[in-house]
Amino acid sequence: MTDKLNEEYLDTSRRKGEHIRICLTEDVQSVGTEPGFANYRFRHLALPELAFNDIDLSTTFLNRAMEVPLLISSMTGGTYEAAAINVRLAEAAEVRGWAMGLGSMRAAIENEALAETFQVRQYAPTIPIIANLGAVQLNYGYGVTECLRAVELAEADALVLHLNSMQEVFQPEGDTNFRGLFSRIEDVCRSIGVPVGVKEVGWGIDAETAERLIQAGVSFIDVAGAGGTSWSQVEKYRASTDPLRAEAAEAFAGWGIPTATSVREVRAALPQATIIASGGLQNGVDAAKAIALGADLAGFGRSLLAGAAEAAAGGSERDLHQQMERMEFELRTTMFGIGAGSVRELKGTNRLLRI
Repeated sequence: MTDKLNEEYLDTSRRKGEHIRICLTEDVQSVGTEPGFANYRFRHLALPELAFNDIDLSTTFLNRAMEVPLLISSMTGGTYEAAAINVRLAEAAEVRGWAMGLGSMRAAIENEALAETFQVRQYAPTIPIIANLGAVQLNYGYGVTECLRAVELAEADALVLHLNSMQEVFQPEGDTNFRGLFSRIEDVCRSIGVPVGVKEVGWGIDAETAERLIQAGVSFIDVAGAGGTSWSQVEKYRASTDPLRAEAAEAFAGWGIPTATSVREVRAALPQATIIASGGLQNGVDAAKAIALGADLAGFGRSLLAGAAEAAAGGSERDLHQQMERMEFELRTTMFGIGAGSVRELKGTNRLLRI
């Protein structure tokens, strides 16, 4: 490995470690923008005409059966601390029947010694697992070979290409050439041979962009809307040597399309598309609202990170498992409260009102 490549993968790994620390210890919540679920309320049904224990939360995704329509959103990898976190998340997802997205796998492509930090299939043999690369890397030398390698290393069912243009601007080492990226995404979709999804990282996807992506061959859209973690805020804490970016980040702390708005608009434009709602979801009621608005799965990210990190550091896994169980209970209870006996019925409900 050349000195330049060695420096690149060390920088990538170091950055991933900094991201974990910042997300666990700093206030990186979006400011002034909410995910939008508070703007909706379910109309209670006093006589639901179903038994609570008969409510069916099961669904399918990427040709795998799932116990619940819930996803651990892409978060981390590329460091040995991240490896332990991913193992705990994978074990919990397997037990509870959630899908799992991995963090950006660029570090593993640059240095396969770090591939093991993403290799969780042995801990989660039955659930859908999604490999992950930054779409912008397709403008920096990556292509079908690297995309396939990410899928192979993770033994994943699909690849997601994440869009993080605003984050790259605020990264001191950011890659900001997004010119012509659409055609490169299209090439990957046509050539890779596995489902390819596209996700934002916290600023949402508008309907027009989603339509273009689906036309290009993208299999699913994760809107990852605004209202949760703000990656401009995260990068602000890393920009100690760049005061201009650190100060400018404050102006963008509320940037983006709220998650609920993004889900609703993308579903209206694409009635048949597979949509994931992530970005600021806090509980099972939010998940139910997201699904009623049009999502097929609801994703949780940073809200699960602390419990996973504690377990990875040698603590109890109980908090992480209980948190996930609570979210499922909240989702089931919401469905009971509106008389929806299945995920299909929740998606078709007319009992979600805008307030």
